[in-house]
Amino acid sequence: MPDTNSIPVKNEERAKSKKLGSLSALWPFLAPYRLLMFAALFALTATACVSLVLPMAVRRVVDNFNTEDGALLDLYFSAALGIAALLAIGTALRYALVTRLGERVVADIRKAVFARVIGLSPTFFERVMTGEVLSRITTDTTLILSVIGSSISIALRNVLIFFGGIVLMLFTSAKLTGMVLLIVPAVVVPILVLGRKMRKLSRENQDWIAASSGNASEALLSVQTVQAFTHEDISRGAFDEVTEKSFDAARRRIWTRAQMTAIVIFLVFTGIVGVLWIGATDVRNGTMSVGSLVQFVIYAVMVAGSVAALSEIFGELQRAAGATERLVELLHAEDTVTDPAHPARLPEPVKGEIVFDDVHFAYPSRPGVAALDGVNLTIQPGETVAVVGPSGAGKTTIIQLIQRFYDPDRGEVRLDGVSIDGLNRDDFRKHIALVPQDPVIFADSARENIRFGRPDATDAEIEAAAKAAAAHEFIAALPDGYDSWLGERGVMLSGGQKQRIAIARAILRDAPVLLLDEATSALDAESERAVQRAVDELSEGRTTIIVAHRLATVKKADRIIVMQDGQVVATGAHDALVSEDGLYARLARLQFTDGIAAE
Repeated sequence: MPDTNSIPVKNEERAKSKKLGSLSALWPFLAPYRLLMFAALFALTATACVSLVLPMAVRRVVDNFNTEDGALLDLYFSAALGIAALLAIGTALRYALVTRLGERVVADIRKAVFARVIGLSPTFFERVMTGEVLSRITTDTTLILSVIGSSISIALRNVLIFFGGIVLMLFTSAKLTGMVLLIVPAVVVPILVLGRKMRKLSRENQDWIAASSGNASEALLSVQTVQAFTHEDISRGAFDEVTEKSFDAARRRIWTRAQMTAIVIFLVFTGIVGVLWIGATDVRNGTMSVGSLVQFVIYAVMVAGSVAALSEIFGELQRAAGATERLVELLHAEDTVTDPAHPARLPEPVKGEIVFDDVHFAYPSRPGVAALDGVNLTIQPGETVAVVGPSGAGKTTIIQLIQRFYDPDRGEVRLDGVSIDGLNRDDFRKHIALVPQDPVIFADSARENIRFGRPDATDAEIEAAAKAAAAHEFIAALPDGYDSWLGERGVMLSGGQKQRIAIARAILRDAPVLLLDEATSALDAESERAVQRAVDELSEGRTTIIVAHRLATVKKADRIIVMQDGQVVATGAHDALVSEDGLYARLARLQFTDGIAAE
């Protein structure tokens, strides 16, 4: 099975929660719609009552079938038709109300899960694949929709019919009812025994579905790499293997459910045949009318049908309970980075002073390897600092801690004298603009991709930012200019074009702190010169931290920070660092690009 510990929930807690009680976690989503629930419950109860009245009308018709009073017979038939009409209207109303409730609740669940997941720190996504999260938001919520929009209402209706039918059967014939009740234990036992097995298989099936979604998502998001290395057959084989395991779990679940259904239906209808046999004998002996026997049989069939329906629905409820567990795990997933209950406030205006005070940090996925080891660093407001060093030195980690994607294990990071772990993340991140090493392009237009930096920006401001990032010319040449769709992950653009879109986005943000993580790594020489001019202009009056390997970028910095093995090993201007003939001098001789991989 896939790693079911991918979300931080203890195994023993998960095992205990594999029961229908897990569905109680849906109540917070149902509670706001109490009026709709009560209306649906009223319609459900009314239709169940009308269903139970219908056999009485049938009994009247049968017992008076040979009556000479035609008007009386017409009255009974009319009453039966009226009851049928009420049943049809009530059932339609129940369906409309319950289905609407289900759709509304599932929409709220999807929004709540996405809202929770989108705010989780990168630590969470080190343990959980994106495809698995998407499976939970789609597949699992679909199961819950089926239960809320159908199964629960059908279950409640059948419970009412079961108990109401038993009571009316007693009034019709206590003897025959006693015989029917003898069958109930024989029906309940397989439901309990096989139901327990179904719970386990349902959870296993859903886990494998999530695993297959994660597998497919990873392969499809890297489809060019897969094809470039002729890895298609291996990827197909891996996906086929996980999908077949999902199918195997589903097959075993279906077979278990089929067994339970067959046993329950056989026992129930065997009992009905026996009761009908005895009832027919009573009719022949004159101790029971034909109409009463017909009424009893109808009630018995309704009760048997309700039991069979409940056994079917029981399986659906088990699957929904498993789905609810998985969604609740996402909603309650612990995050290592959280906003404080009583956040501090940054002084206005934000100047952009950044301080690392004895910062020690190791990534959660590599707890034994120090990414930063006692870093002390002060960056003055408006200062442009270049951070250089070999791969794994901790350069990108500096960028990530400034944005508080992670918290230091020891020490603190401060912005304008305030520790960022005492601030709401949204409050200080809005003062930071980022150009990542791997630019992110959304499946939208060029205009909206740039506007992502500042949603309230005007079209004129967007075009000005594009011009400053040397992106205007190639955007204008696209089929629809700024309104051209760029494709998923910017598939319509080259690497350099993606980078310039990302730079335009940062320029548009106009934040006091600018983070450039290999911002010009994907640009050709001509584009780099144009962008470098834009960056030089943009960094004026802003605190700018540049992670770079290229000499031209680094030389213009006010100060260069040299890192190695998570420590600051040297700091100073370019010429001074070269004259020291240390690590920086060696990197400079290699021109920061020959043989040195970007972090």
